[in-house]
Amino acid sequence: MPGENLSRDEAQERAALLSVDGYEVALDLRSAIGAGDGDGPRTFRSVTTIRFRCAEPGASSFADLVAPGVTAVSLNGKDLDPDAVFDGTRIALANLAAENELVVDARCAYSRTGEGMHRFVDPEDGEVYLYTQYEPADARRVFANFEQPDLKAPYAFEVTAPEGWTVWSNGVGELVDGVWRFARTEAISTYITAVVAGPYHHVTDHYRRTFADGTTLEIPLGALCRKGLAKHFDADDVFLVTKQGLDFFHDHFDYPYPFGKYDQAFVPEYNLGAMENPGCVTFREEFIFRGKVTRAAYERRANVILHEMAHMWFGDLVTMRWWDDLWLKESFADFMGTFSMVGATRFTDGWITFANNRKAWAYRADQLPSTHPITADIRDLEDAKLNFDGITYAKGAAVLKQLVAYAGQDAFLEGARRYFKRHAYGNTQLQDLLVVLEETSGRDLAAWSRAWLQTAGVNTLTPQTLLDAQGRITELAILQEAPEAYPTLRPHRIAVGLYAREDASGDLVRYARAEVDVDGPRTVVTALAGERAPELVLVNDEDLTYCKIRFDETSLVTLRERLGSLTDPLARALCWSALWNLTRDALMPARDFVDLVVRFAGRESDIGVLQMLHAWALSAVTHYAVPEWREEGGRLLAEGALRELRIAEPGSQHQLTWARFLAATASGEADLGLLTGLLEGSARIDGLDVDQELRWAFLEPLAAHGVAGADVIAAELARDDTASGKRHQVRCLAARPLVEVKARAWADVMESDALSNALVEATISGFTQPSQRELIAPYAPRYFEAIERIWAERSIQIGMDVVRGLFPALQGDRATLDAADAWLAAHEGAAPALRRLVIESRDDLARTLRGQECDRLAAG
Repeated sequence: MPGENLSRDEAQERAALLSVDGYEVALDLRSAIGAGDGDGPRTFRSVTTIRFRCAEPGASSFADLVAPGVTAVSLNGKDLDPDAVFDGTRIALANLAAENELVVDARCAYSRTGEGMHRFVDPEDGEVYLYTQYEPADARRVFANFEQPDLKAPYAFEVTAPEGWTVWSNGVGELVDGVWRFARTEAISTYITAVVAGPYHHVTDHYRRTFADGTTLEIPLGALCRKGLAKHFDADDVFLVTKQGLDFFHDHFDYPYPFGKYDQAFVPEYNLGAMENPGCVTFREEFIFRGKVTRAAYERRANVILHEMAHMWFGDLVTMRWWDDLWLKESFADFMGTFSMVGATRFTDGWITFANNRKAWAYRADQLPSTHPITADIRDLEDAKLNFDGITYAKGAAVLKQLVAYAGQDAFLEGARRYFKRHAYGNTQLQDLLVVLEETSGRDLAAWSRAWLQTAGVNTLTPQTLLDAQGRITELAILQEAPEAYPTLRPHRIAVGLYAREDASGDLVRYARAEVDVDGPRTVVTALAGERAPELVLVNDEDLTYCKIRFDETSLVTLRERLGSLTDPLARALCWSALWNLTRDALMPARDFVDLVVRFAGRESDIGVLQMLHAWALSAVTHYAVPEWREEGGRLLAEGALRELRIAEPGSQHQLTWARFLAATASGEADLGLLTGLLEGSARIDGLDVDQELRWAFLEPLAAHGVAGADVIAAELARDDTASGKRHQVRCLAARPLVEVKARAWADVMESDALSNALVEATISGFTQPSQRELIAPYAPRYFEAIERIWAERSIQIGMDVVRGLFPALQGDRATLDAADAWLAAHEGAAPALRRLVIESRDDLARTLRGQECDRLAAG
């Protein structure tokens, strides 16, 4: 990634000097089909006209462009020598006038990595599909620009495409004399412009809203996907959630949707979940379900649809000035995604998923050495790329949920309304938001902001209960702790719940609740004095704040004995999350967590929570259990999976979830034989539909354990010769337990850039099988030898995928930890973003070793 970085200081200097009046971008994408450009990258023509002003005439600056070549450059009518002014990433601009016009005619490259103009060839029918993905700074791979969020401008796109194609962009388009011309946008940032082109399947609908003043808003709606997925595309449900979201945000934001139309494109080989391009939102096509999935999958899709929709206001209408304040869009969208989903759709239990799933991401990120405040210090674009993390998204959203509890929902939403109206089409910083929230809440938020937004780390809250001789509470206190490295004790608005068995059923139910403002190391909950002794004290009941929950001794005993009897699903999810944090923190042996899952997961009603329990249990066995117990732990999980699979309601989502978990845990002859029988049709489980996606899920463990060879995998691809099938095939091939297979997979990823981003991901996934530690052990030293080269030669997305995905975490031993330390010591001058990735993986490994020691002590 040489020369592609941009520092915050450079961006600030350029923003002080320049203001942009508008872009005209003409792309010729006819080269997407047919023969390529020979040995070099396949390219397309990009002609950009930028009109901009300079505050200091005579000054110099630069435009951004990452391209194989530039044909012509002119500034204010004067032709410039492309070889003299273009260095591969920047175009030097000297002696600027007060008003300027820059015209750049470039050859830009199609992408195979999901960055810039991604080109995908569908193996099913040979059709070519294009889409763009830019965040944080890849628009410069498609057209010349000033690639920073605070130089917003209107855009007018025109695209020449192959005959028979349709093209979409941010504005409404029409085909005129063979060229797609799009309406000029409002002022937006470079990273949210978009082009989608190809023979996509396209479905339309419309949204209509009449406001209190009598005005009416009409929004054309579109949804598109590859033709090969059309038969699976449930566009009606996408449109339903879209309309529900638009109603919700219009009700609460008092600012009409500002970008005209609303297209949603489900595209192949997408690196992200989705991207909030105004008027042309892009999603990963895996949100179109080829087989049966659970309610949790539909909930996840709805959440992402609404997350991206919230961005139309938080991020697109009002944009952060620089990536330091990325949270101003991502934290809000993450919070609003769940807030609107619970308030407007059928997924009314969304806060349970948030507590159990989303916040787990935040807790992990906030305990890494790379943790940072929600308002982060982003020095450059590489920092920005890595800060799309659990802190910026999930912790930020959790903190906003705490702010709503602290300041009040009405004040919070009125603050948002003022924020939109005051800063529409502009750029903001933290202080701009605090000003409006202080106006509406009447609270001084400076101290709150310092504690929650400007410091890192997660607090731990533990109950301390004192009883009298009659078993009544004399005092219940909440103890707050902070890690030594980040000692801030924060104000927390929390609910404390007391639970006990109420009747002969044995169900654990809440019989008392109190809200309290925790402040400082010890806070007494006076409202609960005099209550009878609880069997379980649940701190942060209802999940109002962001913290790690601990239990007193009585509560922990209760959970070990009767966790499945806890009737409230959110309370149960919070307890599971807290128990998993105990395991990760080496305070609960991995085998004890596995035992809890085996005994109680079958009683879990929330399917999203159940899926998280399965993931955590696998992680406990794979990473935190001592090596000599792993086989036993895996056997217990597989036995539990098969038991629950057989007793689950036929055809239910629980049955499907347990079937997938059986595939993930199967290693013994009997389990692998059952999977083989289910694939071949010689075995059957009543109600279980072994569709194509489930077939691939069953085939991967068979390949990994040497039961299914290349011929079986090839036969399966013949059944499913699609883009999805190809990804599954690549993963299964790389999973086979053969020396030559691992060598080929390693070479495909590390020695060649021929694979697309999706196939790199599939190959890495197949390569790293927990049952093959000894087989892949020789690649641990080779990893450390290669990663600096990979980081220098590949795009940042592929670099991240390789450095994270191939870190030898599965070795789980001191020698690998020492190797990571040695690399870090020897590479102090390596790219900071690369070092951060290695430091994070090294920290996960150190946590693994602490967990193994805890498990070893439990074994005696």
